[in-house]
Amino acid sequence: MKLRTRLLLLTAFACAACREQPSLPHASLSVAGALRASSDQGYAKALIVRDFHFPADHGPHPEFRTEWWYYTGNLDTVEGRRFGFQLTFFRSALAPTAPERASAWATRQAWLAHFTVSDIEGKRFHSFERWSRGAVGLAGAQGEPFRVWVKDWTAAGAPVFPMRLRAAEEGVAIDLVLQEGKPPVLQGERGLSRKGSEPGNASYYYSLTRMPTSGTIRVDGQSFPVTGASWMDREWSTSSLGRDQVGWDWLALQLSDGWDAMLYRLRRADGSTDPASSGTLIAPDGASRPLALADFRLEGSGEWRSPRSGAQYPTKYPARWRVRVPGEELDLDVRPLLADQELDVSFRYWEGAVGIAGTHHGRPVRGRGYVELTGYAPAGR
Repeated sequence: MKLRTRLLLLTAFACAACREQPSLPHASLSVAGALRASSDQGYAKALIVRDFHFPADHGPHPEFRTEWWYYTGNLDTVEGRRFGFQLTFFRSALAPTAPERASAWATRQAWLAHFTVSDIEGKRFHSFERWSRGAVGLAGAQGEPFRVWVKDWTAAGAPVFPMRLRAAEEGVAIDLVLQEGKPPVLQGERGLSRKGSEPGNASYYYSLTRMPTSGTIRVDGQSFPVTGASWMDREWSTSSLGRDQVGWDWLALQLSDGWDAMLYRLRRADGSTDPASSGTLIAPDGASRPLALADFRLEGSGEWRSPRSGAQYPTKYPARWRVRVPGEELDLDVRPLLADQELDVSFRYWEGAVGIAGTHHGRPVRGRGYVELTGYAPAGR
């Protein structure tokens, strides 16, 4: 990892701990850099398989350096207008122990949240970011009753389900209720998701892959009643990426026959795929099957160039993907519902709603999902 990237990250989080909303240059940080640790001393690591306990594990794990609560979903109005959304809460520890200061504002936790709405019919992508410190109630998380928040952007349950997501910024808003749907899926080896060969380069990772969702989305001065399905990813770790890993392609797919799939390809600096890349197939009844890299094929094709990166340093993302799982007779074509769903925030990355068409066991299937692409845009551009 480049020292500059790590210093930028620490500076940004230090700013968040010192004031409510730091002024940061857009896209100045590296997502991969945020998940590598220059020093792990004093933090817990994801080293061995552990038991998961719900609802407690929906809450925070402050002994680890980093964790997130990641919500995405595809929603429709009765008339068929389509929307995608993302609401993500990130916690990062600035130090392994709390500061020895009497001030109520003292904290070792910095918080970041991202909120997006993809208005498919309106052909507009809205993205927003918030930073805060984990003090005096500005941001935080708790397990029972469940709640995670950065100011008034919240995900909360009573005690856990239904979960309610609320966020609003500049006239764009969501107010959604998520039911539990399928049971939690433990990703990787019973929830231990290894990202590399080095000890501790792993996370504890589970997903809620198909949560029935209803509520309202507001854009352009109008509120739209919507229904659909959401996906939640939960991970916590201290150092989850290796030195040579620069980013990933991650797909969360919900198919019309009731199956779900999570796949990710970890990319190395030379463009090759890291052997730690993996995935999971989830059956309609919630049973899951882990996938090693040899079990699936993920191929990007075409090219989309970011208009924000500049002509000299163009960001080139894949424009579509082909997903194949030969052992499951699964062959899918995955395409963005909007080409430009790039978040131009402190971490520049592409995350957006996608449509799916293909075959499963020889039968036609369709579907929806979300794709996340990191490490394509140079930090600082």
